[in-house]
Amino acid sequence: MATADPDPEADGDTAPPPDSGATLRVHKALAIPMSEITWRATTSGGPGGQHANRTLSRVEVQFDVEGSAALGPRQRARLRERYGPVVRAAASESRSQARNRQLALERLAERIAAGLRVDPTRRPTKPTKGSQVRRVEAKRHRSEVKRRRRPPGDGDD
Repeated sequence: MATADPDPEADGDTAPPPDSGATLRVHKALAIPMSEITWRATTSGGPGGQHANRTLSRVEVQFDVEGSAALGPRQRARLRERYGPVVRAAASESRSQARNRQLALERLAERIAAGLRVDPTRRPTKPTKGSQVRRVEAKRHRSEVKRRRRPPGDGDD
């Protein structure tokens, strides 16, 4: 009786896709599987001659907020409210497509993290007694300086 080999890569016939099992770490509590991120390469614009016109070095990555299983309902709603149904990031700084892909993924992670960040609610504060006293004292002093500048016999002397 033959047993199945537990390691499918042992014979070299079945290699996994390059990014299978990989994740994009947004923050410590959220990792998005690379299978949920789509990317495409285009020619980068601007000067550069034949290399820039012919090479697909600009990379744009997209994350479908609606179809993601990695997000919870509140996270999905927050991202949809801030960015819409799809979050995008692009990079074209490098001549290398691989480097631009890495930069675009970093930007996507930063953008998603920023979209999920919850700003703390502002608690109104009231001025301290000392600051109120200093403010009134400064106003009184300024008023006195201006009063001394007036010519004698003008108004309330």
